[in-house]
Amino acid sequence: MEQSTKPIPRHIPDFLDFCEIQKGLRNNTQKNYQRYLQKFVTWLQSQSLESLLPHQLTKEHIWDYRLHLSRHQNPKTGQTLKKSTQNYYLIALRAFLGYFVAKDILSIPPDKIELPRGDKSGKTVKFLNLDQIEKLLSVIEPKDAIGIRDRAILESLFSTGLRIAELVSLNLDQFANLKDKKDFELSVVGKGGTVRTVYFSERALSFIKKYVSLRNSSEKSLFINFRDKDGTGHRLTPRSIERIVKKYAVMAGVPIFTTPHTLRHSYATDLLTQGVDLRSIQEFLGHKNIVTTQIYTHVTNKRLRDIHRQFHSGKNLKS
Repeated sequence: MEQSTKPIPRHIPDFLDFCEIQKGLRNNTQKNYQRYLQKFVTWLQSQSLESLLPHQLTKEHIWDYRLHLSRHQNPKTGQTLKKSTQNYYLIALRAFLGYFVAKDILSIPPDKIELPRGDKSGKTVKFLNLDQIEKLLSVIEPKDAIGIRDRAILESLFSTGLRIAELVSLNLDQFANLKDKKDFELSVVGKGGTVRTVYFSERALSFIKKYVSLRNSSEKSLFINFRDKDGTGHRLTPRSIERIVKKYAVMAGVPIFTTPHTLRHSYATDLLTQGVDLRSIQEFLGHKNIVTTQIYTHVTNKRLRDIHRQFHSGKNLKS
């Protein structure tokens, strides 16, 4: 490996270009990496290490930075960083070190950065059951273009498990010639440029058809905001979709935590409760790693426990 003569902070723009060209990461991911790495650069400056070269970075430096993250306090609230937040900064740094490995630049390997352990209870997935989903969907009155659009949005989220960024990226021309179709499948590009197929249910498709027939806009995006006086508009933003879901969640009286991603969790949870295997769920959601999909095993674990209690409680044993 080669020894670079360029200080660590000056490698960050090249790393971000590498993320875009070689790894195919989305702009949002690149922006997050840039923001998280800026904290590392600020720490280097505070330690008079801004001229540090990649091969000069040591395990001791990494340890001191981890201590800094662990002890850092918000100047306004006095609160320290959550373990999950610390992980974001360290994951970005680990990816940065991975770039040095890929470019044959001498530095410590990324696996030298261990992530802090979170709560023993693990991550809890928040989802709605089918009754709550039905309440959420039925509270929308499809009496005008906006109501039909909103119903089409929520039906699509639950039918497909689309991420919010994937939903807002949908274009009208992807839904041409729907007239005689009762179901519909579509290829979408997800995180990291991964392509997968998503499936629209008959009910979701029916509301999309109604919505498309009412549109009076040459805007190429599928879901628009109808802000112009003539009924045209522009592509809805992720924030707009979040507001739409929150609005109907409040109206329906379902849990306040409900977001577009909650519908994605609900989609995966429903498939699991219907007996779909975890590998298939991984494909439906577009997860690169099965470990990511395993956050949903809380559902199957609970089902197995309930079945065990019902059929193997020992009540039939003779005392």
